[in-house]
Amino acid sequence: MDPRAADAPAPKGRSRRNFAGSRPVMDDVARLAGVSKQTVSRVLNDNPAVRPETREVVQAAMRSLGYRPSRSARSLASGRTRMLGVISFDAARYGPASTLTAINTAAQKAGYLLSSMALDDTADHATVAEAVDRLSAEGADGVIAIAPQHRVGQALADTHLDTPLVVLENEIRGGTQLVTADSRNGARKAVEHLLRLGHPTVWHIAGPTGWTSADQRLISWQDTLKAAGAEVPELLIGDWSADSGYELGRRLARRPDVTAVFASNDQMALGLLHALHEAGRRVPEDVSVVGYDDIPEAAHLLPPLTTVRTDFAAIGRRSLRLLLDRIDGRTEERVEPLIPVEVIVRRSCGRPPRG
Repeated sequence: MDPRAADAPAPKGRSRRNFAGSRPVMDDVARLAGVSKQTVSRVLNDNPAVRPETREVVQAAMRSLGYRPSRSARSLASGRTRMLGVISFDAARYGPASTLTAINTAAQKAGYLLSSMALDDTADHATVAEAVDRLSAEGADGVIAIAPQHRVGQALADTHLDTPLVVLENEIRGGTQLVTADSRNGARKAVEHLLRLGHPTVWHIAGPTGWTSADQRLISWQDTLKAAGAEVPELLIGDWSADSGYELGRRLARRPDVTAVFASNDQMALGLLHALHEAGRRVPEDVSVVGYDDIPEAAHLLPPLTTVRTDFAAIGRRSLRLLLDRIDGRTEERVEPLIPVEVIVRRSCGRPPRG
Protein backbone atom coordinates (compact mmCIF):
# COMPACT_ATOMS: atom_id res chain seq x y z
CA MET A 1 0.00 0.00 0.00
CA ASP A 2 1.26 3.48 -0.89
CA PRO A 3 2.13 5.16 2.46
CA ARG A 4 1.06 8.50 0.98
CA ALA A 5 -2.53 7.22 0.91
CA ALA A 6 -2.84 7.81 4.65
CA ASP A 7 -2.41 11.55 4.11
CA ALA A 8 -4.72 11.72 1.13
CA PRO A 9 -7.96 13.69 1.52
CA ALA A 10 -10.99 11.61 2.42
CA PRO A 11 -13.07 10.71 -0.64
CA LYS A 12 -15.90 13.14 -1.29
CA GLY A 13 -19.05 12.23 0.64
CA ARG A 14 -17.18 10.06 3.15
CA SER A 15 -15.97 10.83 6.65
CA ARG A 16 -12.31 10.86 7.51
CA ARG A 17 -11.29 8.32 10.20
CA ASN A 18 -8.36 8.23 12.62
CA PHE A 19 -7.60 4.68 11.45
CA ALA A 20 -9.21 2.27 9.04
CA GLY A 21 -12.81 1.46 9.88
CA SER A 22 -12.88 3.42 13.17
CA ARG A 23 -15.24 6.17 14.22
CA PRO A 24 -13.77 9.67 14.63
CA VAL A 25 -13.08 10.65 18.23
CA MET A 26 -12.68 13.94 20.06
CA ASP A 27 -8.90 13.97 19.47
CA ASP A 28 -9.54 13.86 15.70
CA VAL A 29 -11.85 16.88 15.93
CA ALA A 30 -9.31 18.81 18.01
CA ARG A 31 -6.48 17.98 15.56
CA LEU A 32 -8.50 19.02 12.47
CA ALA A 33 -9.80 22.23 14.11
CA GLY A 34 -6.40 23.14 15.52
CA VAL A 35 -7.69 23.45 19.08
CA SER A 36 -7.32 21.53 22.33
CA LYS A 37 -9.49 18.60 23.33
CA GLN A 38 -10.79 20.72 26.21
CA THR A 39 -12.05 23.32 23.74
CA VAL A 40 -13.94 20.64 21.81
CA SER A 41 -15.49 19.50 25.09
CA ARG A 42 -16.57 23.06 25.87
CA VAL A 43 -18.21 23.36 22.45
CA LEU A 44 -20.09 20.10 23.00
CA ASN A 45 -21.44 21.40 26.31
CA ASP A 46 -22.36 24.87 24.99
CA ASN A 47 -19.88 26.62 27.26
CA PRO A 48 -20.43 30.39 26.79
CA ALA A 49 -16.69 31.05 27.23
CA VAL A 50 -15.95 29.67 23.75
CA ARG A 51 -15.58 32.41 21.13
CA PRO A 52 -18.13 32.23 18.28
CA GLU A 53 -15.43 31.89 15.61
CA THR A 54 -13.78 29.02 17.53
CA ARG A 55 -17.13 27.31 18.00
CA GLU A 56 -17.76 27.56 14.27
CA VAL A 57 -14.38 26.02 13.39
CA VAL A 58 -14.93 23.12 15.80
CA GLN A 59 -18.44 22.45 14.54
CA ALA A 60 -17.18 22.50 10.95
CA ALA A 61 -14.55 19.91 11.88
CA MET A 62 -17.25 17.72 13.45
CA ARG A 63 -19.31 17.89 10.29
CA SER A 64 -16.31 17.15 8.09
CA LEU A 65 -15.38 14.07 10.11
CA GLY A 66 -18.92 12.90 10.70
CA TYR A 67 -18.24 13.06 14.41
CA ARG A 68 -21.11 12.15 16.73
CA PRO A 69 -20.35 12.66 20.42
CA SER A 70 -21.25 9.73 22.64
CA ARG A 71 -23.50 10.28 25.64
CA SER A 72 -20.77 8.90 27.89
CA ALA A 73 -18.30 11.51 26.61
CA ARG A 74 -20.77 14.29 27.31
CA SER A 75 -21.50 12.89 30.75
CA LEU A 76 -17.81 12.83 31.67
CA ALA A 77 -17.34 16.36 30.40
CA SER A 78 -20.37 17.88 32.12
CA GLY A 79 -20.80 15.68 35.17
CA ARG A 80 -24.34 14.87 33.99
CA THR A 81 -25.98 11.87 32.39
CA ARG A 82 -28.38 13.97 30.27
CA MET A 83 -31.07 11.53 31.41
CA LEU A 84 -34.21 12.42 33.34
CA GLY A 85 -36.52 10.10 35.23
CA VAL A 86 -40.31 10.17 35.04
CA ILE A 87 -42.67 8.30 37.37
CA SER A 88 -46.25 8.05 36.13
CA PHE A 89 -49.45 6.50 37.43
CA ASP A 90 -52.42 5.32 35.40
CA ALA A 91 -50.44 6.22 32.28
CA ALA A 92 -53.11 4.82 29.94
CA ARG A 93 -55.52 7.66 30.75
CA TYR A 94 -55.61 10.64 28.41
CA GLY A 95 -54.34 13.24 30.89
CA PRO A 96 -51.24 11.43 32.19
CA ALA A 97 -50.41 10.07 28.72
CA SER A 98 -50.65 13.54 27.16
CA THR A 99 -48.50 15.05 29.89
CA LEU A 100 -45.86 12.33 29.49
CA THR A 101 -45.75 12.92 25.72
CA ALA A 102 -45.25 16.66 26.25
CA ILE A 103 -42.44 16.04 28.77
CA ASN A 104 -40.71 13.70 26.34
CA THR A 105 -40.94 16.22 23.48
CA ALA A 106 -39.59 19.06 25.62
CA ALA A 107 -36.80 16.83 26.98
CA GLN A 108 -35.64 15.87 23.50
CA LYS A 109 -35.48 19.53 22.47
CA ALA A 110 -33.35 20.21 25.54
CA GLY A 111 -30.99 17.33 24.71
CA TYR A 112 -32.20 14.88 27.35
CA LEU A 113 -33.51 11.32 27.24
CA LEU A 114 -36.23 9.99 29.54
CA SER A 115 -36.26 6.86 31.67
CA SER A 116 -39.90 6.28 32.51
CA MET A 117 -41.44 4.08 35.20
CA ALA A 118 -45.19 3.44 35.11
CA LEU A 119 -46.72 2.36 38.43
CA ASP A 120 -50.29 1.17 38.87
CA ASP A 121 -52.93 2.72 41.09
CA THR A 122 -52.24 0.27 43.92
CA ALA A 123 -48.59 1.26 44.35
CA ASP A 124 -47.87 1.71 48.05
CA HIS A 125 -45.48 3.99 49.89
CA ALA A 126 -42.56 1.56 49.59
CA THR A 127 -43.10 1.07 45.85
CA VAL A 128 -43.04 4.82 45.21
CA ALA A 129 -39.86 5.26 47.26
CA GLU A 130 -38.25 2.32 45.44
CA ALA A 131 -39.06 3.87 42.04
CA VAL A 132 -37.44 7.16 43.03
CA ASP A 133 -34.37 5.36 44.39
CA ARG A 134 -34.03 3.29 41.22
CA LEU A 135 -34.12 6.32 38.92
CA SER A 136 -31.60 8.06 41.14
CA ALA A 137 -29.33 5.00 41.06
CA GLU A 138 -29.54 4.94 37.26
CA GLY A 139 -27.98 8.41 37.32
CA ALA A 140 -31.02 10.54 36.50
CA ASP A 141 -30.12 14.23 36.68
CA GLY A 142 -33.64 14.92 37.95
CA VAL A 143 -37.05 13.30 38.37
CA ILE A 144 -40.57 14.34 37.38
CA ALA A 145 -43.42 12.53 39.14
CA ILE A 146 -46.92 12.60 37.69
CA ALA A 147 -48.62 11.97 41.02
CA PRO A 148 -52.41 12.33 40.81
CA GLN A 149 -53.21 10.72 44.17
CA HIS A 150 -52.78 12.28 47.61
CA ARG A 151 -51.03 9.21 49.04
CA VAL A 152 -48.50 9.21 46.20
CA GLY A 153 -47.73 12.84 46.91
CA GLN A 154 -47.22 12.03 50.57
CA ALA A 155 -44.90 9.16 49.70
CA LEU A 156 -42.82 11.52 47.55
CA ALA A 157 -42.75 14.12 50.32
CA ASP A 158 -41.44 11.49 52.74
CA THR A 159 -38.72 10.32 50.34
CA HIS A 160 -35.34 11.91 51.10
CA LEU A 161 -33.77 12.49 47.70
CA ASP A 162 -30.74 14.49 46.66
CA THR A 163 -31.88 14.42 43.02
CA PRO A 164 -34.01 17.44 41.98
CA LEU A 165 -37.72 16.60 41.94
CA VAL A 166 -40.80 18.17 40.31
CA VAL A 167 -44.26 16.84 41.17
CA LEU A 168 -47.32 17.18 38.94
CA GLU A 169 -50.99 17.20 39.91
CA ASN A 170 -50.60 17.18 43.68
CA GLU A 171 -50.63 19.52 46.67
CA ILE A 172 -47.60 18.49 48.72
CA ARG A 173 -45.25 21.12 50.05
CA GLY A 174 -41.62 21.25 51.07
CA GLY A 175 -38.54 20.56 48.98
CA THR A 176 -40.32 20.00 45.68
CA GLN A 177 -41.63 22.13 42.86
CA LEU A 178 -45.31 21.66 42.02
CA VAL A 179 -47.09 21.98 38.68
CA THR A 180 -50.85 21.54 38.47
CA ALA A 181 -53.87 22.66 36.47
CA ASP A 182 -56.62 24.80 37.99
CA SER A 183 -59.17 22.03 38.60
CA ARG A 184 -61.22 24.04 41.06
CA ASN A 185 -61.69 26.86 38.59
CA GLY A 186 -62.48 24.40 35.80
CA ALA A 187 -65.25 22.76 37.82
CA ARG A 188 -66.63 26.15 38.87
CA LYS A 189 -66.81 27.28 35.24
CA ALA A 190 -68.54 24.06 34.20
CA VAL A 191 -71.22 24.33 36.90
CA GLU A 192 -71.76 28.05 36.33
CA HIS A 193 -72.21 27.44 32.61
CA LEU A 194 -75.06 25.02 33.32
CA LEU A 195 -76.65 27.26 35.95
CA ARG A 196 -76.60 30.22 33.55
CA LEU A 197 -78.58 28.12 31.08
CA GLY A 198 -81.34 27.96 33.69
CA HIS A 199 -80.87 24.53 35.26
CA PRO A 200 -82.06 24.50 38.89
CA THR A 201 -79.09 22.37 39.96
CA VAL A 202 -76.26 20.27 38.54
CA TRP A 203 -75.57 16.62 39.30
CA HIS A 204 -71.98 15.42 39.46
CA ILE A 205 -70.23 12.17 38.54
CA ALA A 206 -67.00 12.50 40.52
CA GLY A 207 -63.69 10.78 40.00
CA PRO A 208 -62.40 8.29 42.61
CA THR A 209 -61.81 9.53 46.15
CA GLY A 210 -58.19 10.29 46.99
CA TRP A 211 -57.31 11.65 43.56
CA THR A 212 -56.26 15.29 43.80
CA SER A 213 -58.07 16.55 40.72
CA ALA A 214 -61.25 14.56 41.48
CA ASP A 215 -61.41 15.89 45.03
CA GLN A 216 -60.79 19.47 43.91
CA ARG A 217 -63.55 19.29 41.27
CA LEU A 218 -65.96 17.74 43.76
CA ILE A 219 -65.36 20.47 46.36
CA SER A 220 -65.69 23.19 43.72
CA TRP A 221 -68.95 21.65 42.43
CA GLN A 222 -70.41 21.74 45.93
CA ASP A 223 -69.16 25.26 46.70
CA THR A 224 -70.43 26.68 43.41
CA LEU A 225 -73.93 25.26 43.92
CA LYS A 226 -74.06 26.54 47.51
CA ALA A 227 -72.89 30.00 46.42
CA ALA A 228 -75.71 30.08 43.85
CA GLY A 229 -78.30 28.96 46.39
CA ALA A 230 -78.89 25.72 44.47
CA GLU A 231 -79.54 22.34 46.01
CA VAL A 232 -76.55 19.99 46.19
CA PRO A 233 -77.72 16.61 44.84
CA GLU A 234 -76.60 13.15 45.89
CA LEU A 235 -72.92 12.51 45.14
CA LEU A 236 -72.08 9.85 42.57
CA ILE A 237 -68.51 8.51 42.47
CA GLY A 238 -67.02 6.82 39.40
CA ASP A 239 -63.59 5.43 38.63
CA TRP A 240 -62.64 7.55 35.56
CA SER A 241 -63.86 4.85 33.15
CA ALA A 242 -66.66 5.07 30.59
CA ASP A 243 -68.13 1.94 32.19
CA SER A 244 -68.59 3.71 35.52
CA GLY A 245 -70.13 6.71 33.74
CA TYR A 246 -72.55 4.36 32.02
CA GLU A 247 -73.61 2.56 35.20
CA LEU A 248 -74.14 5.82 37.11
CA GLY A 249 -75.79 7.32 34.04
CA ARG A 250 -78.40 4.56 34.07
CA ARG A 251 -79.35 5.65 37.59
CA LEU A 252 -79.55 9.29 36.55
CA ALA A 253 -81.56 8.49 33.44
CA ARG A 254 -84.37 7.08 35.61
CA ARG A 255 -84.78 10.40 37.42
CA PRO A 256 -86.93 12.94 35.57
CA ASP A 257 -85.63 15.75 37.80
CA VAL A 258 -82.09 15.38 36.41
CA THR A 259 -81.57 18.06 33.76
CA ALA A 260 -77.82 18.78 34.00
CA VAL A 261 -74.78 16.62 34.80
CA PHE A 262 -71.11 17.55 35.17
CA ALA A 263 -68.75 14.57 34.82
CA SER A 264 -65.22 14.78 36.22
CA ASN A 265 -63.68 13.48 32.99
CA ASP A 266 -64.73 12.93 29.38
CA GLN A 267 -64.62 9.12 29.56
CA MET A 268 -67.27 9.08 32.27
CA ALA A 269 -69.25 11.66 30.28
CA LEU A 270 -69.08 9.31 27.29
CA GLY A 271 -70.59 6.48 29.34
CA LEU A 272 -73.25 8.89 30.61
CA LEU A 273 -74.21 9.87 27.05
CA HIS A 274 -74.58 6.17 26.20
CA ALA A 275 -76.87 5.54 29.18
CA LEU A 276 -79.05 8.58 28.45
CA HIS A 277 -79.42 7.65 24.80
CA GLU A 278 -80.31 4.08 25.73
CA ALA A 279 -83.00 5.35 28.12
CA GLY A 280 -84.50 7.71 25.53
CA ARG A 281 -83.30 10.86 27.32
CA ARG A 282 -82.22 13.36 24.67
CA VAL A 283 -79.06 15.44 25.00
CA PRO A 284 -79.31 18.41 25.35
CA GLU A 285 -83.12 18.67 25.02
CA ASP A 286 -83.78 16.63 28.18
CA VAL A 287 -80.38 16.53 29.91
CA SER A 288 -77.31 18.75 29.45
CA VAL A 289 -73.86 17.19 29.90
CA VAL A 290 -70.41 18.70 30.55
CA GLY A 291 -67.20 16.65 30.70
CA TYR A 292 -63.61 17.45 31.62
CA ASP A 293 -60.23 17.21 29.78
CA ASP A 294 -61.33 17.72 26.14
CA ILE A 295 -60.15 14.40 24.75
CA PRO A 296 -59.61 14.42 20.96
CA GLU A 297 -62.85 12.47 20.42
CA ALA A 298 -65.00 14.97 22.38
CA ALA A 299 -65.77 17.09 19.32
CA HIS A 300 -66.94 14.02 17.38
CA LEU A 301 -69.39 12.54 19.88
CA LEU A 302 -73.14 12.73 19.25
CA PRO A 303 -73.80 15.39 20.29
CA PRO A 304 -70.35 17.03 20.41
CA LEU A 305 -69.37 17.28 24.08
CA THR A 306 -69.06 20.52 26.01
CA THR A 307 -66.03 20.05 28.24
CA VAL A 308 -63.29 21.76 30.26
CA ARG A 309 -60.01 21.83 28.38
CA THR A 310 -56.75 21.29 30.25
CA ASP A 311 -53.51 22.23 28.51
CA PHE A 312 -51.54 19.07 29.24
CA ALA A 313 -48.77 20.17 26.88
CA ALA A 314 -48.25 23.30 28.98
CA ILE A 315 -48.04 21.14 32.12
CA GLY A 316 -45.35 19.00 30.50
CA ARG A 317 -43.33 21.97 29.22
CA ARG A 318 -43.45 23.84 32.52
CA SER A 319 -42.50 20.78 34.54
CA LEU A 320 -39.40 20.22 32.41
CA ARG A 321 -38.39 23.88 32.59
CA LEU A 322 -38.68 23.87 36.38
CA LEU A 323 -36.71 20.63 36.66
CA LEU A 324 -33.88 21.95 34.48
CA ASP A 325 -33.83 25.12 36.61
CA ARG A 326 -33.34 23.00 39.71
CA ILE A 327 -30.66 20.91 38.02
CA ASP A 328 -28.81 24.12 37.11
CA GLY A 329 -28.98 25.32 40.70
CA ARG A 330 -31.78 27.85 40.26
CA THR A 331 -33.70 26.62 43.28
CA GLU A 332 -35.39 29.73 44.58
CA GLU A 333 -38.73 28.78 46.12
CA ARG A 334 -41.69 30.30 44.34
CA VAL A 335 -45.33 29.44 43.92
CA GLU A 336 -46.01 28.53 40.31
CA PRO A 337 -49.30 29.81 38.91
CA LEU A 338 -51.86 27.13 38.15
CA ILE A 339 -52.18 26.04 34.53
CA PRO A 340 -55.36 27.79 33.29
CA VAL A 341 -58.36 25.88 31.94
CA GLU A 342 -61.29 26.87 29.73
CA VAL A 343 -64.78 25.64 28.94
CA ILE A 344 -65.15 24.48 25.33
CA VAL A 345 -68.82 24.98 24.49
CA ARG A 346 -70.32 22.45 22.08
CA ARG A 347 -73.79 21.06 21.54
CA SER A 348 -74.27 18.82 24.60
CA CYS A 349 -75.69 21.69 26.67
CA GLY A 350 -78.91 23.64 26.39
CA ARG A 351 -81.69 25.18 28.41
CA PRO A 352 -83.66 22.85 30.71
CA PRO A 353 -86.88 21.33 29.36
CA ARG A 354 -90.01 23.33 30.08
CA GLY A 355 -92.10 22.13 32.99
